[in-house]
Amino acid sequence: MSDVAERRNYDLRDEIKAYWSERAATFDLSPGHEIFSEEERAAWHRLFRRHLGDGAGRPALDLASGTGVVSHLLDDLGFKVTGLDWAEPMLERARRKAKDRRRSISFRLGDAENTMEPDGRYDVVVNRHLVWTLVDPPAAFREWLRVMKPGGRLLIIDGDFVNPGRLERFFSALNAWSQRVGLTRPDAPAQPREMLETHRSILSRVHFSQGARSQAVVELLRAAGFADIEVDTDLGEIHRTQAKNWSLFKGLARKNQHRYAIRASKPLDAA
Repeated sequence: MSDVAERRNYDLRDEIKAYWSERAATFDLSPGHEIFSEEERAAWHRLFRRHLGDGAGRPALDLASGTGVVSHLLDDLGFKVTGLDWAEPMLERARRKAKDRRRSISFRLGDAENTMEPDGRYDVVVNRHLVWTLVDPPAAFREWLRVMKPGGRLLIIDGDFVNPGRLERFFSALNAWSQRVGLTRPDAPAQPREMLETHRSILSRVHFSQGARSQAVVELLRAAGFADIEVDTDLGEIHRTQAKNWSLFKGLARKNQHRYAIRASKPLDAA
């Protein structure tokens, strides 16, 4: 195949996959990705219980599962978890982590927008920080509805990472200044400039390039057929536990981001 043909066939989805494959090596080093304290773990458990209840052996699908952080939280609560990710380096780390922790979580290679999972298999579908990267959210939401049982619940944890509010901009600027003058340590792990540029390039071309505001996500979920949709912005407990791993200013900036959990249900009379 010629170089021209290869470039033509390398689309945005391939770029996203390659980006997260490269991020796999340092993914668990970042607060906000891996769990860094039992206090934070308990805060996540309370969020999941609030919206999903206890697992009781119910099948759950963790989409874009990465290194398995959310999968392990669901497993803690008694769900029978399948993690799906299309970045093999992420899956390698997820499988190793599950083996080390003696967890019976199944991790599979797959696309969150086209899962290839059977109809009506899961009581629960969960994802964290996936929606903002979706190329075709309407099709993805219809796919998620398809793999859920009638009465099943979807939980989306995400945010608008494009449009910082006034307070977020203020505290982010203070954080950058304090690092520059040596008052606080640099954020770790720092991404190479090339990776930051790749991230910005991808973000400028996905569906939510103008920011994944919760109401926009809700409207697409409703159009896909979901019902009983609720937006939960009460994530302060989680943010407080994570902030202990950041500088004061970065923690305040994170607190003022538009982050949310959206719970939605598949109607009982849906096919």
